[in-house]
Amino acid sequence: MSSATNLDGDQAPAPVPDDGSGEAWWRSAVMYQVYPRSFADGNGDGEGDLAGLRSRLPYLADLGVDGLWISPWFPSPMADGGYDVSDFTDIHPMFGTLADADAVLRDARALGLRVIIDLVPNHTSDQHPWFLAALAGGRQAPERARYFFRDGRGETGQEPPNNWISAFGGPAWSRVTEPDGTPGQWYLHLFAPEQPDLDWSNAEVLDDFDDVLRFWFDRGVDGLRIDAAPAMSKKAGLPDADYGGVLQFRTVDWDDNPHWDVETVHDIFRRWRAIADTYDGERVFVAEAVVSTPERLAKYLRPDEMHTAFNFPYLKGPWEATALRTVIDDTLASFAPMGTPSTWVLTSHDEIRPVTRYGRATTSSYFITDGEGEVPDLELGTRRARAAAMLMLALPGGAYIYQGEELGLPNVDDLPDEVLQDPMFLRSGGAMRGRDGCRVPLPWSGSQPPFGFSPEGVQPWLPQPASWSALTAEAELADPASMLSLYRSLLRLRRETPGLAATGLSWRPSADGVLDFDRGRALRCVVNLSPRPVSLGASTVLVSSVSLEDGVLPTDVAAWLTVG
Repeated sequence: MSSATNLDGDQAPAPVPDDGSGEAWWRSAVMYQVYPRSFADGNGDGEGDLAGLRSRLPYLADLGVDGLWISPWFPSPMADGGYDVSDFTDIHPMFGTLADADAVLRDARALGLRVIIDLVPNHTSDQHPWFLAALAGGRQAPERARYFFRDGRGETGQEPPNNWISAFGGPAWSRVTEPDGTPGQWYLHLFAPEQPDLDWSNAEVLDDFDDVLRFWFDRGVDGLRIDAAPAMSKKAGLPDADYGGVLQFRTVDWDDNPHWDVETVHDIFRRWRAIADTYDGERVFVAEAVVSTPERLAKYLRPDEMHTAFNFPYLKGPWEATALRTVIDDTLASFAPMGTPSTWVLTSHDEIRPVTRYGRATTSSYFITDGEGEVPDLELGTRRARAAAMLMLALPGGAYIYQGEELGLPNVDDLPDEVLQDPMFLRSGGAMRGRDGCRVPLPWSGSQPPFGFSPEGVQPWLPQPASWSALTAEAELADPASMLSLYRSLLRLRRETPGLAATGLSWRPSADGVLDFDRGRALRCVVNLSPRPVSLGASTVLVSSVSLEDGVLPTDVAAWLTVG
């Protein structure tokens, strides 16, 4: 196994010791997603950074999570919030330096926190040296083979090479102007034009990313979350896609698509797993893989590929008992043959926040525009989000919490157009509001913006609502009935309940609209999604999402109980 010395010559942080349970740490870990630009501002410029993150690590340790996932911290022009990377082995100056990253890793280890980072391998920034060389060298530039440069269709090449669409609207191809000033080839970008897709059949791309993996594993990261994993392979010949007449990036509906979930993508992940397995300390991969079925997702989790994957069918489904039970059962059944745990998640930097989503009439979120324009009932949404957190954290496997989820923050749906930066908004001509509403900087303390995110008088990069004064971490820590207090209680019970991590799930008979299951002899969870109250009988309540009276569970409420 490889020992870890970072590239500055210093000994990299040792992995967090195992807890002695015999289970690999990632199988039941609760990880906290940090979107660094919006987490904490350490230098007072209105942008979150690694100094701010480092200062708030004790908060995460006290919350009770097992580690953190850090969204991209690499150099980037920020055309897509850092998911357009211009250097995969450095830190964006906005966030700090490699020394700051090393300090975050050291401090996290000292607090017993694991750290995984985002890797964005499907594409680079259009400012990456490879792409700049591909443009500057003209049609014969060898760097063009690292991307998908193709001649256009039509008499003068004026039409895109195929009909593929971009996730952010419009065609997935842009035409370049060659160095001599003539209209030239087209390049592929499944996301923004500033994010040209890499060709993962190219040996140089494969070799260079082997070095990227080793660079970060050598610095001591515990794992990598792989962004847009199914996008990384394309069918040979780049044939036209059949979108069924729906020109939206609804990957959950796609079957046999030529640019998504293509079988050859698994060869890449087998290669990467072989690298990770040479390191001590269970270095892991987490796949972001929004595919059509649990069976397709399970392919990413074979023993020689990814370790875990986000459960998007669970995240995107409605607040409805039958739908939730179906996705839970389907997930557990499809993962069981491989012995792979599920990773449950309610939201992320790309999704509508649960308090808003569950307060709308449309509680599913299969596409970013689902429910857009509906006025949420935030009291109802908060009630449901509390119950949803209890359900998620009671399920077997791991879980992810997105920053601010533990505070019960709603989406900020009324941001002024002039502050929006999401390419989804810009590319759609404003037809899609995009994801900025879930990326507003966190409120830490105080009674008015910037709520301790930045020093007083400094405007954060996205404005915070004044109504967040009751939702600061400071205010919620002082309130035993707050969302934060609930999360802290749940995470403590999850961590301290003997045998919970190693037990599966068994359903109890229940009324329509009620989810009722045991985790062995360790815990019973009941969630009432029906319109009627439910009696809990004589069971002892360990924690509930709201205060209960007379052993009765009201609508949209959950409880953890002893197993009787």
